Amino acid sequence: MDFLTAIVLGWVQGVTEFLPVSSTGHLILARELFSLESGTGDLAFDAVLHLATLCAILLYFHKDILGLIHTTFRMVGRLPVDTRDVFLIKALIYGTIPAVVCGFLLEDTMETAFRSPILVAVVLLAGSAIFAYAEYMQAHGERKAITPQLGFKVGLFQVLALIPGMSRSGITIAGGLILGLTRFEAARFAFLLAIPVMLGGGGKKLLELMGDSSGGVNWLSVGAGAVTAFVVGLLAIHFMMNFLRKYSLWPFIWYRVLLAIFVIALVFFE
Repeated sequence: MDFLTAIVLGWVQGVTEFLPVSSTGHLILARELFSLESGTGDLAFDAVLHLATLCAILLYFHKDILGLIHTTFRMVGRLPVDTRDVFLIKALIYGTIPAVVCGFLLEDTMETAFRSPILVAVVLLAGSAIFAYAEYMQAHGERKAITPQLGFKVGLFQVLALIPGMSRSGITIAGGLILGLTRFEAARFAFLLAIPVMLGGGGKKLLELMGDSSGGVNWLSVGAGAVTAFVVGLLAIHFMMNFLRKYSLWPFIWYRVLLAIFVIALVFFE
């Protein structure tokens, strides 16, 4: 993969990972629609980009993460802790389980059948319908606090993000809204919930990339893509957290619908 291609894909990953438009879907479409270099190492390179955006999450939410670590140590030492922090820790643990199990079982399928542009388009539309329902529930549903049970249910929504085109951040935010969280809390929980899955999946693929004995890995290009994804991703998180304080998901819903129509048109009329 050449240097410029890596930067373009890093920019795509950084922008779309934290917006509810699907980063994996956009990486697939970028390669297909703009004739970017593609090869057997696509999934491994994508995983490195995911690790770079994971670093952006860790930096942006470092105070929350350190607070949760501090609470964990206090729990181990049987010291007084805030119940809300305990619930959040348990919710993150419970919410991680479904995606880990399903990701392990469906890995081979994701590496083959789930890489089609037409599938991305269909899932973009399906996700838009879910997001629209989430907005309806946000306007008419009852507000709830984060609990371990609610975290597990949001984790079930995160499983759908295994399909390119759905969006991990989008479907988990939508799940939070449907289940009664505020926009800000839904987004915060969605980004924190992404940490274990991105770390596990990205780390595994990075080890595969490092073990490539073919000599075909251009580490300068990989590094350039990763740095680009990290910087752009950090800006995207900041934008999304502030955006959801004031606005709804509807701009992203319409974007997804228009993008899906565009992709379908290209596939059937090229």
